[in-house]
Amino acid sequence: MAMRKREDDNEVFPNAAGIDVGGSSHWVAVPRKADDEPVREFGAMTDDLNAMADWLLACGVDAVALESTGVYWIPVYEVLEQRGLTVWLVDARQMKYVPGRKSDVQDCQWLQKLMSLGLLRAAWRPGDEVCVVRAVVRQREVLLIEQASWVQRMQKALVQMNIQLAEVLTDVMGMTGQAIIRAIVAGERDPQVLASHRHGRVKRSTDEIARALTGNWREEHLFVLGQAMAMFDSLAQRILECDAKIEALLVPLGRHEVELTGPAKRRSKNTPEFDVRTALALGGRGPNAHQRPGGHHGHDDSLGDRSRSGAALPASSTSVHGWACAPAPRSAAARYSARAPGVPPTGCARH
Repeated sequence: MAMRKREDDNEVFPNAAGIDVGGSSHWVAVPRKADDEPVREFGAMTDDLNAMADWLLACGVDAVALESTGVYWIPVYEVLEQRGLTVWLVDARQMKYVPGRKSDVQDCQWLQKLMSLGLLRAAWRPGDEVCVVRAVVRQREVLLIEQASWVQRMQKALVQMNIQLAEVLTDVMGMTGQAIIRAIVAGERDPQVLASHRHGRVKRSTDEIARALTGNWREEHLFVLGQAMAMFDSLAQRILECDAKIEALLVPLGRHEVELTGPAKRRSKNTPEFDVRTALALGGRGPNAHQRPGGHHGHDDSLGDRSRSGAALPASSTSVHGWACAPAPRSAAARYSARAPGVPPTGCARH
């Protein structure tokens, strides 16, 4: 009669551990033969994480599986990785598809069992250099979304005063729109004077714009308009700081001399102040490392097609290669961007 195989014979990772990640504490399970107390709880402080790593190494653990719970897994992942352990980041949704659902065991024990049997798949996580760039790019994306919300507040204040600027300008936060709004905030109320800020490429006539700028000036809405414009400009400065940080971080990533050929792409009004594609290819070296569009090298809007001071909600998916950014939701505010004189350009951001 054939003998039943022992479960240990099927183990792919016999020295694997499982961690149930939490906000204030983490439950850790190791193989039963590794310790008299195979399940332990550790706190979330750095000292606790180091103690966890010490215990895992003492138990002979060489691979660890942990669920991607919020952002709580990040410190655990980084500490264990620094201590030389192989860390697998696992999507919690994978576990519910595994047959033989857990019963009375803890989450960490079930995770440890699935890991030891090779039934889990690790999520891909980029290296440290890329993670740093990605964090700044995501912060830039948050600022852009916030900036778009202040654009919407400005429009609301204008509509409440029956200033129908959106009816005569395609882009309210373009050069003409920003110049008019800034003049209103500065105290100008004469429609003809405000309409004189019309750019030559605007299709509507000065008289049509002046007619749209005849409204009911109310102090409370003017106050909101000024506050919204101030917030817009403040966020523009923060986005500029992100652009400078990203440009510096991209230098060590451009390790290969790549010849960039092909026609230059049309430059968007929201393009960052530096060429991301060239920076990655040349690492910031050489006279053409920051060549503007229209030169020999094609321009890439990989940080987002929406930098500059009026950038609003990001378009579909933008990235510094595919790894840097996550797709962002679209909105009606996505078309707003600004390049008014005297205003600093601003501007972008998968797991």
